[in-house]
Amino acid sequence: MAPLGRLLIVIGILLIVLGLILTYSNFFTLLKLGRLPGDISYRRGSFSFYFSLTTCVVLSIILMLIICLFKK
Repeated sequence: MAPLGRLLIVIGILLIVLGLILTYSNFFTLLKLGRLPGDISYRRGSFSFYFSLTTCVVLSIILMLIICLFKK
């Protein structure tokens, strides 16, 4: 069980580092993710609703292609 625990700690640290990089960098503003045509945005008064439908589809396709490349 010790190797599994170490692996989970390393993955956790990598996720924290990746989260910090994405939070404090302009990575997503350069790619315009979250503001693609087809993303749903609704504002009324102090209420706002945002659902990035197109961004979810694009990221899903990209991840699927990456997984298919690594499987072969």
